[in-house]
Amino acid sequence: MDLDQIQQWIPNRAPWLWVDEVVQLDDQTIHARKHLSADLPVFQGHYPDFPLLPGVLQCEAALEASAILIAHMGVSTTGRIPVAARMNNVKFKRMVGPDETLDIFVKLQDRLQDTFYLRGRVEVDGQVSTSLDFVTTATPRPES
Repeated sequence: MDLDQIQQWIPNRAPWLWVDEVVQLDDQTIHARKHLSADLPVFQGHYPDFPLLPGVLQCEAALEASAILIAHMGVSTTGRIPVAARMNNVKFKRMVGPDETLDIFVKLQDRLQDTFYLRGRVEVDGQVSTSLDFVTTATPRPES
């Protein structure tokens, strides 16, 4: 699945889109990727002399991958906004920098109506950089 297809399934857009492609997808799991170009603005400020991808953006990549997985399951968010409801057991195990590629793995652990319990893992070159357990749901869009 390429970027155009991803954007049909989730509302995220650049510069806040942390999934470039979907490598594998089934009803329980997703494997997605994000290439971290050295010219991403985040590396200019975090940190200029030692550029690092913040761990929270690795969590965001897992959340976006989960949104793709949930959309693949046929769950519609029409009129609602997908949101994170909880994150537990978040671990940052490896620094990530420019010109590396995130391999993002998310597995559905459980589902209670439109609340999804998931486990995420982000790897770079086969090494785990971030792991987390998280819950997502969708909330009604605020009226304008």
